Amino acid sequence: MPSLETSRAIADLIARGALFVINHSGGKDSQAMTILLRQTIPSGQLVVVHAELPGSDWPGLRDHIEATVGGLPVYYCRARKTFLEMVEDRFQKISASGKEASPWPSPKYRQCTSDLKRGPLEKLTRQIAKERGASLIVMCEGLRAEESAERARKPILARHAALSRAGREVWRWLPVHALTEREIFATITSAGQQPHWAYAKGMRRLSCVFCIFATEDDVRRAARLQPDILRNYVNMERRTGRSMLMPRDGRSAFLDDIVGLQTPATKEGV
Repeated sequence: MPSLETSRAIADLIARGALFVINHSGGKDSQAMTILLRQTIPSGQLVVVHAELPGSDWPGLRDHIEATVGGLPVYYCRARKTFLEMVEDRFQKISASGKEASPWPSPKYRQCTSDLKRGPLEKLTRQIAKERGASLIVMCEGLRAEESAERARKPILARHAALSRAGREVWRWLPVHALTEREIFATITSAGQQPHWAYAKGMRRLSCVFCIFATEDDVRRAARLQPDILRNYVNMERRTGRSMLMPRDGRSAFLDDIVGLQTPATKEGV
C-alpha cells in the first residue's frame, strides 16, 4: 500500500486535473498498473503510451495492450532506429575510433532505454500534453522494488526536474512499486484478464525478445518462440565479435552457443 503522504499527494494531483500518462510496455507490471489506475483515476485523466521496438518486440503487443486498457486512448511512438541499427551505428563509430569497446548496451550504458524508449516516450508525452492543454503531468511507470536493489531505492513519487519546465509541472510515479510478482498476476486475474501470451510459454519477463539482462533459460525459450529474431541478433553478435548478454562469472556467452544454433560465421566477425 502507498504511504499516507503519497496517497494524499496523488489525491491532490487528481484534484488539480493532472494528466496521468501510463507508460505501458505490454508486460505484466504495466498491465496490473493500468488495472489499478483505472480504479482510482478518472478515465478522462488517463492516457496510455507505448514505445514500439520493431525487430525486437514480442508479436501481439499492440493487440494485447488495446484489449486490456479498458478503452483508454493509446498512443504509440518509435525511435528513428531499431535496436540492431543502433548497435550497428555504435559498432561503426567504435571501429573508426580504434577503441576496444562493446557496441551492445550495458547496465552503465543503457542506450536502448534512453534512445529507444525514454526519449521517444517523453517527446510523445509532451505532444499529448500540448494537444490536451495539460500543464500538470504524472508519468506512471511499472517498476517494482522486488526486481532489483536499484529499483527498490527509487522514490515512489518524485518531481521530474528535467521535464518540469516551459510551464509544465511533471511528476514520476511508480504505482506498483511495492507489489510482489504474485500480487501482480493476482491483480490481472482478478480483473478477468490474462497476461501477454509469452508468459504462458515460460518467459519470466516481457522486455525485448532478447534482452541484455536475460537469463540463459529465457534466451533458450525466446529462441524457440522467435527463431527469426534470434538469427538477426546472432548475425550482429558475429559481425561485432561481441556478445549481447552481460558476462557472467567472467565469461561471455554468445547467443548461438547458448541455444546450440549452428552458423557459418565465426566469433571474430568481419
